[in-house]
Amino acid sequence: MKICLISVEIFAWGKYGGFGRSTRMLGRELVKRGVEVTAVVPRRAGQNPVEDLDGIRVFGFDPRQPFSALPLIRIADADLYHSQEPSFGTYLARRAMPDRKHVVTFRDTRNLRDWWLEFTHPSLNHLQVLSNLVFEDNFFVHSAVRQADAWYAAAHLLIPKARKKYGLPRDPRFLPSPIPFPARVQKSEAPLVCFVGRLDRRKRPQIFFDLAEQFPEIRFEAVGAGRDPVWDGKLKSRYEHLPNLKIRGFVNQFEEDGLSELLGKSWVLVNTSVREGLPTSFIEAAGHGCAILSEMDPDGFASQFGYHAADGDFAKGLRCLLRGDNWRRLASAGMDYARATFSLEASINQHITIYERLTR
Repeated sequence: MKICLISVEIFAWGKYGGFGRSTRMLGRELVKRGVEVTAVVPRRAGQNPVEDLDGIRVFGFDPRQPFSALPLIRIADADLYHSQEPSFGTYLARRAMPDRKHVVTFRDTRNLRDWWLEFTHPSLNHLQVLSNLVFEDNFFVHSAVRQADAWYAAAHLLIPKARKKYGLPRDPRFLPSPIPFPARVQKSEAPLVCFVGRLDRRKRPQIFFDLAEQFPEIRFEAVGAGRDPVWDGKLKSRYEHLPNLKIRGFVNQFEEDGLSELLGKSWVLVNTSVREGLPTSFIEAAGHGCAILSEMDPDGFASQFGYHAADGDFAKGLRCLLRGDNWRRLASAGMDYARATFSLEASINQHITIYERLTR
């Protein structure tokens, strides 16, 4: 069986977003199970036109010339093309190989309000957001999505949202992303609160850093780096003097265990984003036994497995979680759910079953 993953990124060559992480993890695990996997993605700085990444044959096309992806999609010659979130690549795959099977997974369906929040809180600049909008959300993309052979959503909250946006005849089905979890975790003896994500405007990491100022008796650690070096530098210069705050920077979880070790020790994961789908960090943290503190509540992760700070009062939420054994009780429920639903074995088996059914 030959599968081609279509994505706007893969977790390498300086591009480290959620779509790319899911694409690489899925491809890597499929390869381990004997599936021939290719990926077609925009080429990044330092990336060759053809690369091998964890056994995945990665074809990179010039993002300034998106139609240059057409011959690469044909060379992949896959039985099934699986888009990891709709993009112009979804349309190109359908155009290049109309007689093959096409599947779409919705990972972060964005409506006009979501795009506006992206524009007002850009990771890099406003031009970057507009460029993403043009490539990922246009008439050709919508048409290709409707013509797909199957639709899936990586989170329950995206099911009605995607159906409405793309005018689908029925609900997409839930398809969990594959997430690796360690066999055991060892929590720190003293409270440890963490942040995992890019230090970008939309993520509002300054709220997490302000918490560190408000709770000097508690240790805080942040993993991530910003795409805008000026913004990133200003944040660090303002907060890195705090004795109870450690800013680790970017950690590549495909090459080292630093992120898993941090989540294994942490009591609480704080998410301060202005907008989210279902972040991979929520699932990873829950599977490592962390309670979730967030203003967003995708699929009930914060309200069921931590504290939903709907009013934006993160300090109140942290006090509530650290009171008594609240965090541990809620984190235990989250760990059970995350491991039963998103484990590598459960997720990859579902993906392979879908592929075999569609290509039989």
